[in-house]
Amino acid sequence: MLDGLRIIEIEGLGPGPFAAMLLADLGADVITIHRAGGPVTPATPDRSLLDRGKRSVELNLKEQGDLEIARRLIASSDALIEGFRPGVMEKLGLGPEMCLAENPKLVYGRMTGWGQDSPNSETAGHDLNYIALSGALWYASAPGSVPQTPATLVGDIGGGAMYLVTGILAALLNAQQTGRGTVVDAAIYDGSAHLMNLLMSLGQVGGLSETRGNSLLDGPHWSRCYTCSDGKHISVQCLEPKFYAEFLKLLDLSGDPKFQNQFDAALWPELTERLAELFSTKSRDQWAKLFAGTDACVAPVLSPQEARHHEMNRARGTWQTLDGALQAAAAPRFSTHKWQPRPIPTRGEHTNEILADLGIDTKPPTRTNKSV
Repeated sequence: MLDGLRIIEIEGLGPGPFAAMLLADLGADVITIHRAGGPVTPATPDRSLLDRGKRSVELNLKEQGDLEIARRLIASSDALIEGFRPGVMEKLGLGPEMCLAENPKLVYGRMTGWGQDSPNSETAGHDLNYIALSGALWYASAPGSVPQTPATLVGDIGGGAMYLVTGILAALLNAQQTGRGTVVDAAIYDGSAHLMNLLMSLGQVGGLSETRGNSLLDGPHWSRCYTCSDGKHISVQCLEPKFYAEFLKLLDLSGDPKFQNQFDAALWPELTERLAELFSTKSRDQWAKLFAGTDACVAPVLSPQEARHHEMNRARGTWQTLDGALQAAAAPRFSTHKWQPRPIPTRGEHTNEILADLGIDTKPPTRTNKSV
């Protein structure tokens, strides 16, 4: 879908590489400028699955020659992705003002936690910190427990990478129409707060409380996970009355007068306890078999490894093992294009190829032997 677009990624951590991977999945020619000397942190693999489908060039941006190569690559590209603290790219001489002067149609994508201009813009932080301050962490976890979300999903990826990609694509469309590039300021703080708007809409009809466990989706017995006899878990979220009725029918609870009062918040704690006791009598897979193929809105909680072997994945092929690593295939899908996995490059694998594209001679100088 993005064939013909070139995007330069300055090696970073987390949401930046994820955003670049997504754009590569969509067909863009993504060139990652990997820093010479190895990964950013010891936790980064030499061949990260976040680099799949990209081309890699190793450069030391503190050396003038390599910095000039980076400038030429950016000048020849449609978009740039960087994830440094505000001011770092400017100190390198690769800030938006200079890059846009050389490439007026450039979309300059900036990924940070706190934004380019905020009281915290110079302060370190991570996924959990950003969503804590933005309000996106508030409704996480069951009532009475410490708020916790799956690592990176709400902040780095949902509130960060996805908003960076959206901003880049919107800016690319605008650049095609106007001939002018722009700077995309994607802050995880902003994006994670924006993700809350669907939930916040419940507050317009009284379905959202500041007290965790009292809202429409985090308080009811029909919207939570339960522990089964084998210690594994089952998810329940039958919001609509017709689906709730199906849920009660399969559990032989249709005749219970208390369960008939689906939206009576005063009954939720008691009914939650009763369902917890009931679900503890069978294993997760036994419950999954009972609810399979029904509209009761019940599903087993699977690990990625378990999801890979589920019939859903056999039909969709979402989880795959590529280059020896379990990973999810590209999303979304298109009727006119089929995603073809491209390999994960080694660091610097395409350096000579990319330099040759720029007209830079990569051959060592020829030595001549002279007899004395």
